[in-house]
Amino acid sequence: MQEFKIEEETGRLDAYLANKLEYSRSKIVKMIKEEYIKVNGVPAKNSYQIHNGDVITVLEYEEEQMNDEPEDMNLDIVYEDNDVIVVNKANGIVVHPAVGNTKGTLVNGLLYHSDSLSDVNGEFRPGIVHRIDAYTTGLIMVAKNNEAHNKLALELSMKKTTRKYWALVWGVINHDTGTIDAPIGRDSTDRKKMAVTATNSKEAITHFKVLKRFKDATLIELSLETGRTHQIRVHMNYIGYPVVNDPVYGKRRLIDETGQCLHAKTLGFNHPTTGEYMEFDSELPECFTNIMDMFENQE
Repeated sequence: MQEFKIEEETGRLDAYLANKLEYSRSKIVKMIKEEYIKVNGVPAKNSYQIHNGDVITVLEYEEEQMNDEPEDMNLDIVYEDNDVIVVNKANGIVVHPAVGNTKGTLVNGLLYHSDSLSDVNGEFRPGIVHRIDAYTTGLIMVAKNNEAHNKLALELSMKKTTRKYWALVWGVINHDTGTIDAPIGRDSTDRKKMAVTATNSKEAITHFKVLKRFKDATLIELSLETGRTHQIRVHMNYIGYPVVNDPVYGKRRLIDETGQCLHAKTLGFNHPTTGEYMEFDSELPECFTNIMDMFENQE
């Protein structure tokens, strides 16, 4: 435990501690939020203005340790060679370890499956070229060496990778096709969420076409020009058609706890060594089709 007694007003709590502690500003904010830091014995906000006589207490903070150990998992490997693996990710699986998800990730399973993965993205993201959400199912490409990784990542950044998703969204979309061109950044009121915003945002473009209409929902295919965090979920909610069973975006009730109706169905790329175009397709998982069947039966 550390303790600081303030002898003069010095501004915001987080700014003051950033100069006093050997921690990053973001870590200090996290410690304040989790009440490891108190002022005069009580929790305070990041923006608390320090006053003369205040006593700041900093409790010992031990971060949850991430786990990059191999784990035996039943991975659905669609394709594999010396350079690349294509995995059909199951529902509820986080792609790589992070605070709050330290084991049972796709990376843990990949480390057990293969002793050859790229290390371009560091210790806890071996092989990972791109990500999809934990409760989004479907295809993801994995690089087995750094040369393959760099080539696949470059193709992705140049918007040459084919990525097609299927989603079931609330509401009936009357027009057959559409494009959403709206920048995405952090939600100003909830930092855990993303939102369409002009502030500190990046370009985001999503194309969609209607596959089937139900009484209260629409099945659509989407293709991405950009790869922003939660892009499809944010964009569809923005135009008033949130993804069915999405626990974060949209205000509709959850049908069950099986995960959102969003599936990365098609993935295509040029092979990093041969240059041959390769495209893979995947079936909708049961967690998706079971919910869609409910809408079918309403017809």
